[in-house]
Amino acid sequence: MTRKKIKNIILENIKTLIGALLIAILIRSLLIQPFYIPSSSMEPTLLVGDRIFVSKYSYGYSKHSFPFSPNISNNRFLFKRPEQGDLIVFKTPADNRTDYIKRLIGKPGDEIQFINGDLFINGSKVVREETKISEPIRCGNFLLETNTFVETLPNGVKYLAVYNKQGTLKNTKKYIVPKNHLFLMGDNRDCSKDSRFLDDVGYVNDLNLVGKAKIIFFSNDTKKGSLLKFWNLQNSFRFERTFKILK
Repeated sequence: MTRKKIKNIILENIKTLIGALLIAILIRSLLIQPFYIPSSSMEPTLLVGDRIFVSKYSYGYSKHSFPFSPNISNNRFLFKRPEQGDLIVFKTPADNRTDYIKRLIGKPGDEIQFINGDLFINGSKVVREETKISEPIRCGNFLLETNTFVETLPNGVKYLAVYNKQGTLKNTKKYIVPKNHLFLMGDNRDCSKDSRFLDDVGYVNDLNLVGKAKIIFFSNDTKKGSLLKFWNLQNSFRFERTFKILK
């Protein structure tokens, strides 16, 4: 084989790799992106070790739709406003780099407050029904004894939320969501850094939205074994969560 042919083969392979990389970046930026759940702030909806697909097109696009959030624009294009109850991945306002996932509770202009342990939106108490679910809920390396409720938002969206039996958040100030911002909370109410903590997360700007969580495609309990220990997957792999639609 001549040197020229070898050079042509190398160039063709490089072109193929570049083309594949560009396609992957476009899919990741414009259509769908996988994310790993590293914390327990969204239990019981999302567990540590869940891997989810997030749609990038649900709320339109901003600089945070692309890898490394290039500073190309401070606008959002093709914007579709999220709905209460959506599970949203966003860049935390603290550094505009770290990905968080929380549930949308308040939209611009809404008033959010906890009174005697109950969640109020615009002065109305969010309806909740206690369940008989008694599974322990994680909070870091600890297990919490919690009460599990089915909460129903004003638009009819239902989800499970858990509150610590001891030391749960009873009362807060009134949060008024600013224009072009959202108020998001974790379903694990007493183990979530979210919009209630104004110095850490606070209100999330529309620009910081990354996408909407759609489905769990894989889940492995890291407490029971690493993926590298494939011989132990039968104990750590959560088969029942595979391809679970998120609500």
